[in-house]
Amino acid sequence: MIYNIFFIFLVVVALVCVVGIATADFRRRIIPDAYLFPLMLTGLLLLAFYPYPISLPAAAVGGAFGYALSATVGFVFDYFLRRRDSNALSPIGMGDIKLIGVGGLWLGATGLAIALVVACLTGAVWARTKKQQYIPFAPFFLLGGILALIGIVFLL
Repeated sequence: MIYNIFFIFLVVVALVCVVGIATADFRRRIIPDAYLFPLMLTGLLLLAFYPYPISLPAAAVGGAFGYALSATVGFVFDYFLRRRDSNALSPIGMGDIKLIGVGGLWLGATGLAIALVVACLTGAVWARTKKQQYIPFAPFFLLGGILALIGIVFLL
């Protein structure tokens, strides 16, 4: 009984963090660590104590891969943009990099790839329809992450 209540509590905490991250990035273009770290801790607790569709080693690899990939892409973009214009803003922030790392922890490498593809496609459609140069990436990544997690649970 306590086991199930704790599981429901962890899922509710994760959903609150997801909504907080999405609204903060959409409104202020910032992803607060106050939502990222509880989301990471919740994922680790679910991985350790509950039957989760991703193993702990696969989650660790996915988290490391997500963080390394997004940090590399972010720093490469930042380097080339600042060479051209010293006042240019980087298209990917550190909050996005940490969020992709947490997404890799929750989804593993395969789920992370699915989430990134969905996020990039939906973000591109959003940017094209709204005619915006900068878009909040977190809501689209979280949507892709939820869809990837549903796909992992029900299709794999």
